[in-house]
Amino acid sequence: MKIVTVLGARPQFIKAAPVSRALKGEITELLLHTGQHYDYEMSEIFFEELELAHPDVNLGIQSSTHGEQTGQMLAGIERVLLDEQPEAVLVYGDTNSTLAGALAGVKLHLPVFHVEAGLRSFNRSMPEEVNRVLTDHIAALLFCPTSTAVDNLQAEGIDKGVFLTGDVMYDAALYNVQLAENKSDIMERLDLSSGDYYLATVHRPANTNRQENLENILGAFGSLDLDLILPIHPRTRKALSRFGVPIPENVQVIDPVGYLDMLTLEKNARAILTDSGGIQKEAYIFGVPCITLREDTEWWETVNAGWNTLVGANSEQIIKAVNKSKPTGDRPDLFGDGKAAEKIAELIKKEYLK
Repeated sequence: MKIVTVLGARPQFIKAAPVSRALKGEITELLLHTGQHYDYEMSEIFFEELELAHPDVNLGIQSSTHGEQTGQMLAGIERVLLDEQPEAVLVYGDTNSTLAGALAGVKLHLPVFHVEAGLRSFNRSMPEEVNRVLTDHIAALLFCPTSTAVDNLQAEGIDKGVFLTGDVMYDAALYNVQLAENKSDIMERLDLSSGDYYLATVHRPANTNRQENLENILGAFGSLDLDLILPIHPRTRKALSRFGVPIPENVQVIDPVGYLDMLTLEKNARAILTDSGGIQKEAYIFGVPCITLREDTEWWETVNAGWNTLVGANSEQIIKAVNKSKPTGDRPDLFGDGKAAEKIAELIKKEYLK
């Protein structure tokens, strides 16, 4: 059986690594990189660190408007599918690459397999929410990371081909944190001590496209009691420059880091401030309080467990949440048993390998 896996953004590289390892053998996988993330720090380094095979095809489609980027990806992916004649298309998450891959597959009457299906923020103004909803409604196999994701699909009338597998990001975190402990020297390079700094990421358009939001967020960072490390997304760097938002003295802006360095920074932070979905999960996995710079989330389970607080871009709420970010009690096993990738591979073989 031959599958084309469509990737485009750094979280997808991370998610694909354990699944690609599990698929080896009876299934031939062709990796197609759309080029959505293209800087070395946002793309190439992940393939190197995670020992993931380099893409067989790179479409080289970079930043553009949502419509133009998705359209170019759709056309490019379709050409590859016509040339390669796979039996299925595998997509991850909720990016434009996800939607383009799913649409290209279903238009050619190929079954689409969606890893991380069923997530909902219930905010249709987010491009990611639209991408994940549309992908779920045309997928043949839907691999859900949590029981809440299964419930979301059932509420939308999707009950065929739905499987609760656990979260491949949990698999990846468990596997790669061991590599990080042996290989990463980011703490020494930045002269950091465990628990003595905050870590932040800001990249969502809702924050980077609005000057007021950026000013509020950076202003809150500057009012915190510890230094804050900010690995900066290219979009955020451009926005800070365009709007002339000052960088507070306690904020150390660094270039994007590799996954192993990022895991090390996350695991050792006093708290994490982020608008990323994946980092919310990783914070929970490592037992680090998370302050989410959004008013919604795909990971309500982490909020209900008391380890994640939604604050939007409100300076006062950000500062208040950081000061109160001392969860107590156990962290329930929300994301499975660390064997989601193996379950996904077995389900694909069971359902489609004849």
